[in-house]
Amino acid sequence: MPKRNRPAWAIFAEKALEGVIYLCGISAIVFVLGIFFFVFKVALPVLFEPGFSLTQFLFSTEWYPTSESNIRYGVLAMIAGTFSVTVLAMVIAVPFGLGAAIFVSEFCGPKLKETLKIIIELLAAIPSVVWGFIGLTVMSKLIVEFTGAPVGVNILNGGIILALMSVPIIVSIGEDALKAVPDSYREAGLALGTTHWQLVYRVLLPAAKNGLLAAVLLGVGRAVGETMAVLMATGHAVHIPEGILDSVRTLTANIAAELGEAPENSNHYRVLFLTGVLLFTITFVVNLAADLVIRGIRKK
Repeated sequence: MPKRNRPAWAIFAEKALEGVIYLCGISAIVFVLGIFFFVFKVALPVLFEPGFSLTQFLFSTEWYPTSESNIRYGVLAMIAGTFSVTVLAMVIAVPFGLGAAIFVSEFCGPKLKETLKIIIELLAAIPSVVWGFIGLTVMSKLIVEFTGAPVGVNILNGGIILALMSVPIIVSIGEDALKAVPDSYREAGLALGTTHWQLVYRVLLPAAKNGLLAAVLLGVGRAVGETMAVLMATGHAVHIPEGILDSVRTLTANIAAELGEAPENSNHYRVLFLTGVLLFTITFVVNLAADLVIRGIRKK
């Protein structure tokens, strides 16, 4: 029906629906900016305190927020701990996650596919504190037994637990990305005489690379932002790690452990919020780098 012949209420309803959809589209941006503004607003006053140094905060490994004689706020060791656990988790999770996504998407029968998808969803639904208990009570004993480490709560423990938590996300998003590749690509590849593995490697993976990269980034986000599991599985020690059997403390675990004990509006309290700003920045840089990579791939 031409627009000029439509009743006024129909035009109004369409405009209202368009407005609601528009608001829904920008709501995520508004919420993220609102959260960042709140966190930064609380953290901002500490930047102008006489005894606080941003350079020391970023590049010092000394974290003594409750010292009576010499208070020091240095998060370099926790940044190193966060990256070490995350990198190890992704080294484990990405091959298993993408491999499982390819298997579920391209090699499974219908019944086995549904069974595996249910199991993967159940893994994703396990609370992080349960994963932390597994790391603390099960994985730690296995690590001590098989590696001879003095303690079982360390980078290796945290990396394995985070990998297990990230794999379901990578599998789900990766399988959706592969399933979104048009069937005409598969038919064309098979018509040219490719084997099933050649079809996956030469056709499907390049066609789904953006979605697969998004799956990996979501896994990285889950690993960087995880709190309870790494708090329980990594040992919570503030120092630069020298190997995967060293105990570490991550930025998120430090916030979770100390925010409830820090007096409100104290420098310690505001520094923990500043650590949250740092986490926002790290996440933004990771996503920006991934976006630039995707743009470069598309240009090629």
